[in-house]
Amino acid sequence: MKENSWRDFQSDYIVKKKKKTLFLKTIKATIASGILMLLIAGIYFFKNQVPENNDTFQGTRKEDPARSEPQASEAQNRLSRAQLKDIISNINFIHTDKNIFSVDAPEASYKIKTSIDVYLQEYLLSLLDRLKKLTRGKPQRIAFVVMEADTGKIIAMTGFDLENPDANPCIESDYPAASIFKIVTASAAVETLGYTPQTQLYFNGNKYTLYKRQLKNVKNKYTYKISFSRAFAESVNPVFGKIGKNYLGKEKLESYAAAFGFNRIIHSELPFVSGNFKTNSNEYHLAELGCGFNNDTTLSPLFGAMLISGVVNSGNIMLPSIVEQVTDADGKIIYKNKKTTYITAIKPETAATMMQLMEKTISTGTARKSFRGASKDNVLSTLVIGGKTGSLYNKNNTVKYDWFTGFGKEKKTNNLKVTRKKIALSIIVGHRKYIGTRASIYAKMILKKYFKKNAAKTAQL
Repeated sequence: MKENSWRDFQSDYIVKKKKKTLFLKTIKATIASGILMLLIAGIYFFKNQVPENNDTFQGTRKEDPARSEPQASEAQNRLSRAQLKDIISNINFIHTDKNIFSVDAPEASYKIKTSIDVYLQEYLLSLLDRLKKLTRGKPQRIAFVVMEADTGKIIAMTGFDLENPDANPCIESDYPAASIFKIVTASAAVETLGYTPQTQLYFNGNKYTLYKRQLKNVKNKYTYKISFSRAFAESVNPVFGKIGKNYLGKEKLESYAAAFGFNRIIHSELPFVSGNFKTNSNEYHLAELGCGFNNDTTLSPLFGAMLISGVVNSGNIMLPSIVEQVTDADGKIIYKNKKTTYITAIKPETAATMMQLMEKTISTGTARKSFRGASKDNVLSTLVIGGKTGSLYNKNNTVKYDWFTGFGKEKKTNNLKVTRKKIALSIIVGHRKYIGTRASIYAKMILKKYFKKNAAKTAQL
């Protein structure tokens, strides 16, 4: 009996001890949880009692850059491109020598920062001032467009039109395209006909005429043999007339003109018409279109620079822009430019071939005289230069339009810190009775002026 009583005692004791231990653990856990909750509540209370401008800790708090300046995507959402067009519509970019503008609109005030290179713009404005004072050799119309080839940013844009002083001649689209259209024809020949710079072609007669008899595929003792690269560089009309009429035809010419962006309104910050290209049922007209020997195909100078950007950028034509950013009255960025590819016109390998053809224009073609001595020049010798010339009278034979569209880009260097610049140029001069300075000469002057400044910056690195 005693034994059973002892066992009962022990059993009761053990159970009571376990209950006591469990109770103590529960108490400790409850106290710890309470302390933790009080600590969290204290931190939360303290944080929300600190003034928003943090005057208590003035001088110790660091400003968050992300809060002080909106990111590009935020800024672009606050001001649309359509709104931007309205804001800058009254800014006379072609006559300005600055790159920052203040605009007071009914709804707000804005500060417009542009991509204009003041150094280059001032230089071109000084050229125009001298031209306007001439009594002989003064052009009827003239336009300069210089653009960063890989971004589409306009770094210089100016000109004048004696008949319409209020017009912007850089975006007018009534200039005859002339041989500039050979860029389109040549690209189509490379992609659809398999032409290379070495492809051998034939023609009869004068290089710069286009008679129906010159479009026949005949070879005789009077036939000239010429490579495709030379035909482009020397702008041989019969060769490109035959390509347009005999080998490409209406559909391919139309297709490649559309691929490059003809017959469109370019919805950039400065809306303009690219150029005009139309075919008809006349087969001889196809030859005229193929070589550019007609007044029906037209081109705006700004679109001419876009064509060149496509050649330089592996076939991607860049949408031109002139506004870098817009800030409101409080200094907040409400618009920030983002480079945009407008259209892909040709394949990268085609673009590479076109660059070769355009370089040939400078070295041995129609621009060789204008660029004579470039290989020994301390600035121009550091560049790869290419281009296409063109010239044609207007329908009334009163103005001779003279084109140069081309590019200049820095050759490879061993300085990895340096970003190689490349620019696209589009220049047209409408000569009157007396022929003044040609477009290709202006191109040489612009390239030297722009890259001389850039070379000086590079030397400082």
